[in-house]
Amino acid sequence: MRLTVFGATGGTGRLVVEQALDGGHEVRAVVRDPARLSVAHPALDVVAADLAAPASLKPALDGSDAVVSALGPRGRKDTSGICHNGTRSILTAMRDTGVRRIVVVSAQPALRSGAGEPFWFRHTVTALVRAVYRTTYDDMERMERLLAGSDADWTVVRPPYLTDKPGTGRYRTALEKNITGSSLPRADLATALLAAVEDPALVRHAVGVTGG
Repeated sequence: MRLTVFGATGGTGRLVVEQALDGGHEVRAVVRDPARLSVAHPALDVVAADLAAPASLKPALDGSDAVVSALGPRGRKDTSGICHNGTRSILTAMRDTGVRRIVVVSAQPALRSGAGEPFWFRHTVTALVRAVYRTTYDDMERMERLLAGSDADWTVVRPPYLTDKPGTGRYRTALEKNITGSSLPRADLATALLAAVEDPALVRHAVGVTGG
């Protein structure tokens, strides 16, 4: 499979690139600064592009089978709207190039209903996290609404707090709801994202994921 990965220089995106290459896929990693991606492989093509210019994304999408987006804010004070605005540009370029499949990273607290979470967790932990990182989760909610209103074959993956611990190869998922869990290694999230790409049952669905 030929995959196009956005957010490839981030903690999760880099792992998606590495795992996809290890799995025998061809990968196009979309970056603003190629020097920031310390991955080299014969099946890797690093493409410099600007998310603010959808036309610049087309070379990375031509002939691609699917997109994995690990876009996310650079920190709590990031008000760029990277998830919504970046995904909007990606969807525009996907329409122009005929690519339909996209899997994106969101987060547990972006599900405002808290479906799947215990009552106490929803009204304490989740409520506090949403209050502190309101801008981040508002941006992710807007991204999810944008995808739902598109004609793309999308899947949203909502993990809990992410860590840089080694991957375990184990994780749990739940369709259209969250799973209470305190954390998930980024490596296991990357595995879940790549598995979602090839799962037709997840098309046009959101999936909660947490550690196994």
